[in-house]
Amino acid sequence: MTNKSVARDAFTLIEVMVAVMIISVVIMALMQMYANSTHIFTSMKQQTKINQYSSFLISNENYGFDDKNIYLHALVRDFDVENDLRRELKEIKIKMLYKTLETIDISEQSNDEDIEASSGLVLEIGESTIQTDDGSTALIRFQIK
Repeated sequence: MTNKSVARDAFTLIEVMVAVMIISVVIMALMQMYANSTHIFTSMKQQTKINQYSSFLISNENYGFDDKNIYLHALVRDFDVENDLRRELKEIKIKMLYKTLETIDISEQSNDEDIEASSGLVLEIGESTIQTDDGSTALIRFQIK
């Protein structure tokens, strides 16, 4: 018998190295996908919290039409909320910004005599922005003056 007819019982070093490289590439791709999904989840969680804070602003007509630095619990002062939530909101400082987008004098827009009799009605369209350390959100607000 010659050496050529001897059967191979094991993998060669090259085959093992190629298999390790393929497994390494797959593991790195999975780790990258996990990191991306974790980052997306964290940023969505922060944005959801900020959007919840803006819902406090929607429900409160005393705030949002001027620039202020306040603690978030001031927005819920008149509402019935849990004490744990109230304590959490006392620690969060927000910056509220207001920018007038458009002012419409209603009496100039209509030929109706009834509206002219109640002149002085002005519709103001503005943008209220809530800024926290984690991010910001904006709302379009309407005000009749």
